Amino acid sequence: MENTNIEIDVLYLLKKLWSKKFLIIFVAAIGAAVALVGSLFLMTPQYTSTTRIYVVNNSKDSNSITTSDLQAGDYLVNDYKEIISSNEVLQTVVQNENLSISSGQLSKMLTVTIPSDTRVISISVENKNPQEASDLANAIREVASEKIKSVTKVQDVTTLEVAQASSSPSSPNVKRNVMIGLLVGGFLSVVVVLLMEVLDDRVKRPEDIEEVLGMTLLGVVPNTDKL
Repeated sequence: MENTNIEIDVLYLLKKLWSKKFLIIFVAAIGAAVALVGSLFLMTPQYTSTTRIYVVNNSKDSNSITTSDLQAGDYLVNDYKEIISSNEVLQTVVQNENLSISSGQLSKMLTVTIPSDTRVISISVENKNPQEASDLANAIREVASEKIKSVTKVQDVTTLEVAQASSSPSSPNVKRNVMIGLLVGGFLSVVVVLLMEVLDDRVKRPEDIEEVLGMTLLGVVPNTDKL
């Protein structure tokens, strides 16, 4: 059984890519244009509003805080995060605000984050309507605050920042999408050019004759059209 070996001339492939540079740039530009049109006309702008809270732990002596208290506080922050995004809290918000969406749909709009090395909890809501996004974020904060106090028996939940309606959309990110479209278009065009060249078994170079016949090339007849 014969083994068919395919030798790849990297320098030749690079020259081939260079010869197709205008095609690659053109395809990349088309990818960027498609991403731009899609971002501006096909994707619905989404607005994000964020409210922040800080949970005050119940402590008889606020001036005496041990290492175990700090560690316990770190664990509790994650508990608060789970409470905020719980179905019971979201269902209460849906009922209080008379929303036409389910708690599951509201959950997809909600993002709860905890900045590194802090106990501040950020509650963000993304919606196509900036005012609705801020109203929902504040509503979730109010319901979640009461739920946290009733479940964990903490002293208080302090509002650090009230959600405001955003004036600019958080998505789509037009610049990022255009850059991705540019890179994808350029990458695909490079792959296609390389595949076509590697899979092309036609004899086009003197080296191809030596590879096919296994014989040493003695001479080459010059192309008089190029002279």
